Amino acid sequence: MNPSQIDHDRLFKELLEAFFAEFMELFFPDAYQAIDFTHLKFLQQEVFTDVTAGGRYEADIIVETSLKTEPGLILVHVEPQAYVQKDFNERMFIYFSRFYEKYRRKILPIAVFSYDQERDEPDTFNQCFSFLDVLLFHFYKLELKKLSWRDYVHRDNPVAAALLSKMGFSEEEKVQVKLEFLRLLTRLKLDPARMELITGFFEFCFKLNSQEEEQLFQELGRINQKEADLIMQITTSWHEKGKIEGKAEGKIEGKIEAVCKFMARKFNADTCEIKKDIQRVASPELLDSLMEELFAASTLEEAQSIIRKIVGKSLQ
Repeated sequence: MNPSQIDHDRLFKELLEAFFAEFMELFFPDAYQAIDFTHLKFLQQEVFTDVTAGGRYEADIIVETSLKTEPGLILVHVEPQAYVQKDFNERMFIYFSRFYEKYRRKILPIAVFSYDQERDEPDTFNQCFSFLDVLLFHFYKLELKKLSWRDYVHRDNPVAAALLSKMGFSEEEKVQVKLEFLRLLTRLKLDPARMELITGFFEFCFKLNSQEEEQLFQELGRINQKEADLIMQITTSWHEKGKIEGKAEGKIEGKIEAVCKFMARKFNADTCEIKKDIQRVASPELLDSLMEELFAASTLEEAQSIIRKIVGKSLQ
């Protein structure tokens, strides 16, 4: 498994562990109505060895829960699949049979296909003769690329926000998808940890080039001022935490870029000169203070005065 695949699976697991009920409500409403979400326990990842094929497989998400109308516990097995794999439906059955052998409980299996191409994946596995149907195994399937992103942007659901990045959209729609994702975040009003999880998943799966980023900021200039300011606060917050940039130097550069974008958006300022000034600020803490003070500025002159003050502190 390549590193990108490992990161994808880890992020998907974190997403569903944080928002399992929201995931079920969004995509499987009948099951959502039946499950009692007051009892949720995420079990340890199961590892299976296929002796015949020589493969080693890990079942990603196994949830212990119960139903509202029936006694006893059940399992929900969610298997995210980020790449095309032959006989995946057979593997779903093998997982099911191993789980049943171990736990002897009712099991609800779900496959989530998140790769970029559209396919028609089977949601059954069967074994039969001409004279006898021995087995017909069904599982829920969710093929994200077949979903239209436009059908989910008005669903105030954190899973919808994250998975917009994997739904169906054209190259021409990418900027609009990112804009609607940001608008959706402002409506969700999540705590910082959950906001970071949602944005981390989206940013890992969804990339804009520099031209598309510029188009995005042009689009921000056309929406309601209050909403645009909320979006700018969210995006600058990502840079402040340094999660997207990675290394320390990337964090500082990200903060500088965030300040420049904020100044351009709020005050229509020429960011070339501003960037030259704030590049002299080498302290991430001072850059954080700069952004906090700029949020309170009401005029370009006031903002420029704040920048001069912070630059002066940095040079002392």
